[in-house]
Amino acid sequence: MNGVKCINKFLSLLIIAVISINLFGCGKSEDVTKYNVYDSSFIYGITSSGASSNVELFAKDLCVAGPEDVGVSSVDSQVASGAGAFNIDEGSVLYSQSLHEKMYPASTTKILTCYIACTEGNLDDYYTVSAHAVDQASDSSVAGLKEGDVISLRDLLYGLMLRSGNDAAVAIAEGISGDEESFATLMNETAKSLGATNSNFITPNGLHDADHYTTVYDMYLILNTALQNEDFYKIFTSEKYTASYTSGGQAKTAEWGTTNQYKTGNIKTPVGFNVLGGKTGTTGAAGYCLVLLSENEEHERIISIVYNADCRSNLYLLMNEILSEFCI
Repeated sequence: MNGVKCINKFLSLLIIAVISINLFGCGKSEDVTKYNVYDSSFIYGITSSGASSNVELFAKDLCVAGPEDVGVSSVDSQVASGAGAFNIDEGSVLYSQSLHEKMYPASTTKILTCYIACTEGNLDDYYTVSAHAVDQASDSSVAGLKEGDVISLRDLLYGLMLRSGNDAAVAIAEGISGDEESFATLMNETAKSLGATNSNFITPNGLHDADHYTTVYDMYLILNTALQNEDFYKIFTSEKYTASYTSGGQAKTAEWGTTNQYKTGNIKTPVGFNVLGGKTGTTGAAGYCLVLLSENEEHERIISIVYNADCRSNLYLLMNEILSEFCI
């Protein structure tokens, strides 16, 4: 029995020795799976940046918001389905109401359309308006374009954003991408690149489609980037514009003014705020919508959004309350 025990002990030691050789190697060979915890991932070829301090974080200049509502009990939040306010200079979320819930954006869609046109198109190029572009419903918001009109992209963008022309939106989409479907693909690609991953766009003008939607937070992301484009900013903050184009072979002018009731003076701006620009939108499914850029007394820029308000007066009521209560 003692001999058996000795043999078993010898076999055990032999096995341990073999395992040790396999695990730790021998001589001067290195284990290629061994990492130094003080080295960076760049050294091992995992990342392309040599130091973590050089890595650009996607959200470093953004207002980051979770799913929770903030401030809804202090205002008449029940008049709208979603709303938000963002201090884009401080990078802070000031008000949050269903920020990440699906909403129909109506004509606030045109913010994305305008931004894409400013970045992808030449504003001094001339487009010929198609029959499809002017084929709008009788109650549709239009810039009054006619088939065959020859007009610059710049003028189309003012018709899009000030007059909220659905005809201008289609003319822009066709001029940039050839047709609405291709332009919608570009819209979705652009939105995703900006982090607006809870959106899907079907049309350049926001006419209702069940599959055409965004969120309050996604629209903040889109506008926040668009404002950095000089052409977009100039158009977005304009109050009126005179367009000059050719219609029926004759020179024609058109006067377009903003639908933003703060800029027209129909709605009084809250004390301490200067409204810089905005875009309205209305459909039966989307309700009354407003995406606004303003500046408080500290000259801090505020993006504030109200989606699906139950009427126009309540749209501005809630916007005033949000600005006055949270954005001073």
